[in-house]
Amino acid sequence: MRARLSDIAQQAEVSEATVSRVLNDRPGVAPETRQAVLTALDVLGYERPARLRKRSAGLVGLVVPELDNPIFPAFAQVIESTLAQSGFTPVLCTQTPGGVTEDEYVEMLLDRQVSGIVFVSGLHADTAANHDRYRALIARPLPVVMINGHVPGIAAPFVSCDDREATELAVAHLVALGHRRIGLITGPDRFVPVQRRVAGWRAAMQRLAGLPDAGLDELAELTLFGVEGGEAAAGRLLERGVTGLVCGSDLMALGAVRAARQRGLSVPGDLSVVGYDDSPLMAFTDPPLTTMRQPVAAMAVAAVRALVDEINGHAAPHSEYLFRPELVVRGSTAVVRQVASGPATGGQARQRPTPPALPVPA
Repeated sequence: MRARLSDIAQQAEVSEATVSRVLNDRPGVAPETRQAVLTALDVLGYERPARLRKRSAGLVGLVVPELDNPIFPAFAQVIESTLAQSGFTPVLCTQTPGGVTEDEYVEMLLDRQVSGIVFVSGLHADTAANHDRYRALIARPLPVVMINGHVPGIAAPFVSCDDREATELAVAHLVALGHRRIGLITGPDRFVPVQRRVAGWRAAMQRLAGLPDAGLDELAELTLFGVEGGEAAAGRLLERGVTGLVCGSDLMALGAVRAARQRGLSVPGDLSVVGYDDSPLMAFTDPPLTTMRQPVAAMAVAAVRALVDEINGHAAPHSEYLFRPELVVRGSTAVVRQVASGPATGGQARQRPTPPALPVPA
């Protein structure tokens, strides 16, 4: 089928002259515009001209845990787009429970002679896993980059969000609202990001909430990631009188909100909840979720740039790049209510503190 410039221009939302320049491989077109035109060709079912097909620099594998958690599609979208702008074709590998494993995906990618692999929250984040699998890839040699998780002694670039700082900022936010019994809900402690979040929460609770380290164990619940894990853990912590919760993911936070409502409690009236990730649509939940935002775009672009440098023979620093999280305050956190008597539980009468009187000008 012969490509019509007008159809391609309309699909890509550019001028016909721009389409012509791209199809003839002429300079003067921004990378994102060039990619939009090529994508329009694919969508409309046209075959790319031979000169453009030869521009592909090769395949790059992208291995993510699953797509149920919206943070992983967010990473995948930015990584795939950035790879395409660099001339590489991404190959997305998604794991599901009982499905293809990370090692099996890697074998498939090696069979396809990929130029490199990006791992997002893979086995490199699991301290119980055998990390020799990554050393073997690097020894081939095959460039790899790993996101969210760190393994000392692996000669590869690592890109992570500062999980310790994230929980410290979340606790500081809740303490500023008057909370002291602040619980932590996160995943199994064999994962590096979980270990860092626990360490940050403990340090902040001692420094800012004034609680001794020995008294913190009952306020932490390490459970399965996901809504169900968050709901079950929140139920246990509510029985121990927490007024605020710091969660290891947005999905866990949504589970905590559900647990509170099932007990007749309101969020944030009776319980303040802080999530983690700032996944898409968290601004539209009920209530809108206060959360710690991972800088997904910056992390993904840094990972791809490091990988492309490695592929092109320009070794990127083999260290961990830590990106700062951002506290996004929405409607799931509020000033703590004062308890009339006894420990803080959902069945007791509570009263908001009286705000201080404003000074009257003389």
